[in-house]
Amino acid sequence: MSNVYFTSVNNKTTVKEVNLISQKLLETVIEKENIQLEKEIPLKVHFGEQGNHTYIKPDNYNGIIEFLENKNIKTSFMETSVLYGGQRYKKELHLKTAKEHGFTRVPVIIADGDHGEDFYEVEINKTHYKKCKLGKEFSKYNQIIVVAHFKGHMLAGFGGAMKQLSMGYAAKGGKLAMHMGIKPRILNRKCKQCHLCQKKCQVDAITIGNKSFINQDICIGCGACVAICPHKAVSIITIGAIFKAIFGNRFDEKLVEYAYAAQKDKKNIYLNFLMSITQGCDCEGKKMSPIMEDIGIFASTDPVAIDKACYDLVKKGGKKLKGHSMFHHAEKIGLGSQHYVLKEV
Repeated sequence: MSNVYFTSVNNKTTVKEVNLISQKLLETVIEKENIQLEKEIPLKVHFGEQGNHTYIKPDNYNGIIEFLENKNIKTSFMETSVLYGGQRYKKELHLKTAKEHGFTRVPVIIADGDHGEDFYEVEINKTHYKKCKLGKEFSKYNQIIVVAHFKGHMLAGFGGAMKQLSMGYAAKGGKLAMHMGIKPRILNRKCKQCHLCQKKCQVDAITIGNKSFINQDICIGCGACVAICPHKAVSIITIGAIFKAIFGNRFDEKLVEYAYAAQKDKKNIYLNFLMSITQGCDCEGKKMSPIMEDIGIFASTDPVAIDKACYDLVKKGGKKLKGHSMFHHAEKIGLGSQHYVLKEV
């Protein structure tokens, strides 16, 4: 059974109060759980898609940043690029979005490189994955404060600490593996034979010619070719991929296993903001209305317990979210416990 610390908030709670609460929760979880802090601790965040208004705003991170600065601990904002299009598809545009959304107080690190191709592998030997591809820059840190906006998600059911660890840490190849479990192919009708994908491929799996193709036996599924092609000639959308995604994907379990890989051998601290609670994800580039009143801010060393506490309180508030199966698989593989003690601070 894990401890989850929380402080209640409501729709009238000010940004200043949010920052004071975050600081107090960090102090509490560090003291009560006997956490030793590293000299550099990045913040895993989400910058919000362009057009979205309900992600955690940068001003709400000031309390966490000041807490670390007062202890002479270096910090930064860390994130990975997304698999699909939009403004967070590659590093250049992702950095632009972060700046436009006000994430300028500390350095911004896009952990998986220019096009999502920079990764390191973590061996886990679980049900769906033997190894997981995570953004390479994460490998440099033993401890990260994972800050999650707890809300709904169209595929996973909900997004919180576990989703920040899984999709949030995964390089493009990891995201590809979770979403589809397949490897990309070249659409010859769109291919302009520019050779960009071939030059980017780390394992020489791509042949460009009258009939360009990717050798599926050599391809490691990193997704770099999908990201770099300016003509959208490299695709993961096939009949087989769609069938697999709909009928046999077990997306929930795959998320959990990637979350396990992300926190393996780390000393992370988790903060969940149960505020501006929307039915959809911060990845959706549109304005969304909250489905209920703000509830609180939570802290724990257990990503499963903190998500379960938030999930239960949303349910208690009369709203239903899908994704409950994630908790069972998470506990089964040793990611954490869905049994918790909620301690008000």
